[in-house]
Amino acid sequence: MRGGAFSPAPLVLPPRAVTHAAPSHGLAASARVQAGATPAERRPGLWLIRHGETEWSASGRHTGRTDVPLTAEGIRQGEALGHYLAGRPFALVLTSPLSRAAETCRLAGYGAVAQPSDDLLEWDYGTAEGRTTAEMRKEVPGWTVWNGGVSGGETVEQVGRRADRAIARALAAAGDVALFAHAMCCASSRLGGLASRPMADASSCSAPPR
Repeated sequence: MRGGAFSPAPLVLPPRAVTHAAPSHGLAASARVQAGATPAERRPGLWLIRHGETEWSASGRHTGRTDVPLTAEGIRQGEALGHYLAGRPFALVLTSPLSRAAETCRLAGYGAVAQPSDDLLEWDYGTAEGRTTAEMRKEVPGWTVWNGGVSGGETVEQVGRRADRAIARALAAAGDVALFAHAMCCASSRLGGLASRPMADASSCSAPPR
């Protein structure tokens, strides 16, 4: 893992706001180092962006490969993300091909330049697909996707191998990289550690009042 190839980026979008959260001490220090670096020394930033709200995400259902579209609120969140990013340039934009991520990417203003990548697909939840954690625990007390696994789906290791391929593409880019993906795909993999900060979550954005 070559996490040091990327600089920590301020990726937190606080609820009902479209501004950066106050940076931590480590993040602020990193920003100062970057500000004083030459163009050759400056490291690219990695932005992990989760899709907006869907009916399944709002109800807590495990949503893997089922192509659930954005809700009206999810669409507003994607538009708000576009205001937040304000056309920020990226050397590479990758998106999961599932519509909830690809549409968030388009609404944020990057649909024309984004490249679909199967490596950014959400975790295949197998028999847990479409079910809540509470429903799964009726069958397996204390179950979580971390300690109980998923029958007929992917292991953490398989998700990690996909993340490694996405990382390799990001490392080869000549500048900042944006990845439009899914919560568990990023949180369960090397991607979350590589970004060095929590990923941006379109579902925590609200559009400005109209």
